[in-house]
Amino acid sequence: MTAVPTFDDVQEAAARLKGLVHHTPVLTCSSLDDRVGARIFCKCENFQKAGAFKFRGACNAVMSLSDVEARRGVATHSSGNHGAALALAARLRGVSARIVMPTNAPASKKAAVAGYGGTIVYCEPTQEAREASLEAVVRETGAAFVHPYNNAKVIAGQGTAALEFCAEVPQLDVILAPVGGGGLLSGTALTAAAHTPGTQVVGTEPAAADDACRSLAAGKILQANDPTTIADGLRTSLGELTFAILQRHVAQIVTVSEEAIIAAMRYVWERMKIIIEPSSAVPIAALLDNRLEVSGKRVGVILTGGNVDLERLPWIAPPSS
Repeated sequence: MTAVPTFDDVQEAAARLKGLVHHTPVLTCSSLDDRVGARIFCKCENFQKAGAFKFRGACNAVMSLSDVEARRGVATHSSGNHGAALALAARLRGVSARIVMPTNAPASKKAAVAGYGGTIVYCEPTQEAREASLEAVVRETGAAFVHPYNNAKVIAGQGTAALEFCAEVPQLDVILAPVGGGGLLSGTALTAAAHTPGTQVVGTEPAAADDACRSLAAGKILQANDPTTIADGLRTSLGELTFAILQRHVAQIVTVSEEAIIAAMRYVWERMKIIIEPSSAVPIAALLDNRLEVSGKRVGVILTGGNVDLERLPWIAPPSS
């Protein structure tokens, strides 16, 4: 297994990414505070380049490649946000990007990958199909594989969001983040443990895709098995690197229903007047649904992205045929 990244790697990533990523704002909402009975601070990675936190990790990985490695381009598999982020990072470095995407990826995310200059290679919507298609692309092109989350440079890059967050909002009692493959949550946990060791890091996950919760309980990685959830960015299983960090530094993982995710997404749109995608709404759902005790606490939430298919909003019924 590749060496697990450290907080030093997060700090190096922050220096590398200076001027390349947005320092995203932290927003508050008094109605959310009143509803939950706590002080909530939202780190808005939906305003990040490519519309999601994924750009931090992808950019750190791409900019860390040697010239020889980068010349052959980069490749990955992704349901959308990592693919778009990698395509943009590759364009900034002047190299090619090939993105293996499941056929059921949201149309808006396919358009984003193409818009940033990435070449899309479609596959069936299973982990096995993703990996097989990606292997074929790498074999054919020699491109550097940048894993969406089980990559030390990616994890370190994602940790820079929490580094900014903790510096801007001191003395957070809890930080909440969604977990799919675990890149963001593990980077956040590494940062909080070193920077603000009194801060509890909690993962949030759809109940329909609760493999991370089950994995921590079992003490080993359990596969997601192609779950069906509106939070398309959280359908992946943990990796060896992310699991090792979560085991050591994450206090707990709580799960929420599909209905709670949709309600939380709509709540943020209506009350905070910002667009977040379903995966981003999962930690808000945990708060609104009282999935953990935060009364009177200072709570940080990482709003992970805002890439939404505006033709298919989940609270609007599709037209009858």
